[in-house]
Amino acid sequence: MHTVKKRLLVACCLLVATCPPAAAEPAPSAGEVAEARAAVRHRAEALGTASVRLANAHTRLEALVAEAGRKVEAYNGQLVRLEQAKARHAAATVRLKAAEAKVAETSAAVSMLAAQSYGGMDLSNPMVGMLSDEGGVPGYLHRAGMLASMGDEQGETLKLVRDTQQVAAVLRAQTQEAYAEQQDAFRQAEEAKAAARAAVDRQAREAKLIEAEKRRLQSRVDAARSAAERLARQREEALERARLEREARLATRLAHKGGAAAGGWAAGGSSATMGDVAADWALSQLGKPYVWAAAGPSSYDCSGLTMRAWEQVGVRLDHWTGTQWTSGPHIPLDQLRRGDLLFFGKLTSNPGDIHHVGMYIGRGLMVHAPQTGDVVRVASMWRRDLVGATRPR
Repeated sequence: MHTVKKRLLVACCLLVATCPPAAAEPAPSAGEVAEARAAVRHRAEALGTASVRLANAHTRLEALVAEAGRKVEAYNGQLVRLEQAKARHAAATVRLKAAEAKVAETSAAVSMLAAQSYGGMDLSNPMVGMLSDEGGVPGYLHRAGMLASMGDEQGETLKLVRDTQQVAAVLRAQTQEAYAEQQDAFRQAEEAKAAARAAVDRQAREAKLIEAEKRRLQSRVDAARSAAERLARQREEALERARLEREARLATRLAHKGGAAAGGWAAGGSSATMGDVAADWALSQLGKPYVWAAAGPSSYDCSGLTMRAWEQVGVRLDHWTGTQWTSGPHIPLDQLRRGDLLFFGKLTSNPGDIHHVGMYIGRGLMVHAPQTGDVVRVASMWRRDLVGATRPR
């Protein structure tokens, strides 16, 4: 019973020793990231409202532009009609001048008739005619007949004068009325065009203001989104650093526990000691970026990391998984030691089909340089493409 309790106590101590202590949440916190993303959503909603307003403003602007176009065309039509009215007015003016000339002509005829009197006397008076001329009654009758005929002609002439004056007056009134009507329509068209242009200008200014507001809101959304993305990225980086620190602490504990952790292999001779040194050195490179074909000191690819690690104990490896696979005996997976190389890919006659290598550090874990965009890290060795292990010598 005492032995069982002792074993349980040892197991609990080992468990506590291998479990990392709870760490404070990395900054920025998840709440800060959530608040930043909420700010993005809030500003995006305001941007969406502005976008709707802008769309409505553009719709109104399009309607006003169309209406202005119609009014401008109506104005153009009035210009055409005004020119036609001017032409008609010019023609009417010609006709009016002809009528006025006719009036002047007939008026001259009337004046001439009036002058045809003896000594300025009215020869149509019989008594005057009888007293003033010789010839007696026959002469008087002759002159009276002539004057009667002249009276009839004078009457016709006066009537023609009146008619030509009336025609001229009608033409003058019609011409002035038509011209005035066209001038009024022209003024109305100009006023409508000016009003349409003013409405379009106002709407264009409103659209510009809304567009400026939308750009301002868009910049605020972009700033908020950038801030949220920056916080999220900082949190991811902090979490990654925390994970790497946990992995490094775990790897350090595994290095200290050595043989007990791996079933006593640390006492297996010089090769085990060399593997410890190689594994410890590889763990010291945690967090350095993966770079294709790199072999340190600031970055590595997978075979570059394992090559440099074993180089620390004087074992030379090629910078290629194909020959690292054949750099020593192949080790069964249940007999692994720290420092052994783990290979991934396919076993074929082509060494290039083995595409990745990591270094075993104990407890089913390996340290490796995974891929572009990643860093040297600790990970589980148990992958579907695991093909075997080698112990370099």
